[in-house]
Amino acid sequence: MNDFPLLVEFVSGTSLYREPETVSELPILQNGPPGTFVVFSGGGKVSLPTDQIVFANDKGGSARVGFGGMSFEGMGENHLVFHRVRDLRPEEELSPQRGRRMTLEPHMVSSIYVDGRHVWPAGSSSSDSIPADGRR
Repeated sequence: MNDFPLLVEFVSGTSLYREPETVSELPILQNGPPGTFVVFSGGGKVSLPTDQIVFANDKGGSARVGFGGMSFEGMGENHLVFHRVRDLRPEEELSPQRGRRMTLEPHMVSSIYVDGRHVWPAGSSSSDSIPADGRR
């Protein structure tokens, strides 16, 4: 089993971008971590909940992101739906405006794994699993 309950593998040609850390001499509370984005080959990008990311890799030609406190709920209104089920960082490090729900358009995602098992798209073999380190 891997160290994260949810792994989202994005379509081929995607990469990851993380905003640089901002260093301030003044204490900033509840601003949240810098943004993390999946960048698509056409130039579009989608924001991800940085505070939930426990694994990120884009070396194999597509972005793969592991989330530690998110659950996959399935399809809803033509989107893949994910819920925040627990916070991974202390409250004072998180933005009060952080999202509780993440949605992705299905054409952005090639596969979703829950606890190492392939769960989306439907029709996958139950033996289709990922290695413990999340890499292929």
